[in-house]
Amino acid sequence: MRLSTSWMYQQSLNTMISQQSSLAATQNEVSSGNRINVASDDPAGAGQVVSLNHVIAANTQYSNTINTATTRLNTEASTLSSATSILDTARTLALQAVNGTLSDSDRQSIASQLSQIKDQLVQLANTTDSNGNALFAGTSTTTTPFQVGANGAVTYGGNDAQQRSAVGSGLQIPTSDPGSGLFMNIPTGNGSFEASAGSANTGTLLVGSNSVTDLSAWNSSKASSGGGYTITFGAGGTWTATDANGNAVQDSSGNPVGGTYTDGGSISFNGMTIAMSGTPASGDTVSVSTGGQQDVFSTLDNMISALQSGSSDTQLTNVMSRQIESIDQTQSAISSVQVSVGGRLDTLTQQQGAYSDLNVTYQSALSDVQGADAYTAISKLSLQSTALQASQQIFAQVKSMSLFNYLK
Repeated sequence: MRLSTSWMYQQSLNTMISQQSSLAATQNEVSSGNRINVASDDPAGAGQVVSLNHVIAANTQYSNTINTATTRLNTEASTLSSATSILDTARTLALQAVNGTLSDSDRQSIASQLSQIKDQLVQLANTTDSNGNALFAGTSTTTTPFQVGANGAVTYGGNDAQQRSAVGSGLQIPTSDPGSGLFMNIPTGNGSFEASAGSANTGTLLVGSNSVTDLSAWNSSKASSGGGYTITFGAGGTWTATDANGNAVQDSSGNPVGGTYTDGGSISFNGMTIAMSGTPASGDTVSVSTGGQQDVFSTLDNMISALQSGSSDTQLTNVMSRQIESIDQTQSAISSVQVSVGGRLDTLTQQQGAYSDLNVTYQSALSDVQGADAYTAISKLSLQSTALQASQQIFAQVKSMSLFNYLK
């Protein structure tokens, strides 16, 4: 068999190229730390790597969304806490205002403080998140949901929806609360009804705390009469009640309700009790209404107007009492949302912890599939390097061989 010189050269060259290719692949494995760098390295393993990378990327995206949602909800919680603190101050000022020893200038000073509180509350209601999006605009894109008109009235330009963020497969968490439920659509009175002294009253009657004491009787009477009543006082504190249609209110036996009120007592009928103090003049009235709503900004405006109007102590006290009830209802609405925000933050914390644990698991699985054994790869690199050097030396010796070297 005749072996040509060119064939020998080509075989040696092919061997060295193959060794260089293997050495380059091993060098890449050592430098990258990965056994699989291209699909051809391990087709089956490459498929697993792609799947694991997709899962890890999805978890990372959910984790980032959770971080953003957590920041937004923390901002909301802080803002609501500030709003509650401001309303506490307004409530305290309202109680101070009904002190009969205050002068007109004292009341003007309190009105000025309440005006500043209103401005602060509007500012808080227009708080934005780190991206400049309004916290309390619902899903509206407006950045200033609460606008103050020329007459001082505040209007809401957002909607009643909640923004939501996907923090898991099929799991969405609300990341905002509409300002309509927090600051605007606030029930008046005790939440069930509002009892107010007539503006034309001439006596010293003060309407105090009131509540539903018999829910069944209250619901029954409200369904038949609409829940609107007028209590009218006669001489000596006698009183009668009529419904919204002007008909006399009757008890369960069909007799007209009524009686005689004494200072510091209360009036009860149809499942409700209204505490009072002072002495009513003949013809004075107390109205009972249900279903009313009042925004907190109007509450503050009413307090300011009453302080600036020069009303009598009795009139001022009655107005302030009703506005204090509205402040209490606002704080109740805010408190309810604060509890909800706290629950959402707990959910996000738990979800973030789960993703952190899963990420460790998936990264470990990815390392098992894709990662290279450093000791094995380095040993393999050393052997391949030695083999390549040997091939190169042999080729150099073969290349220098010539028949003419033996004919000299």
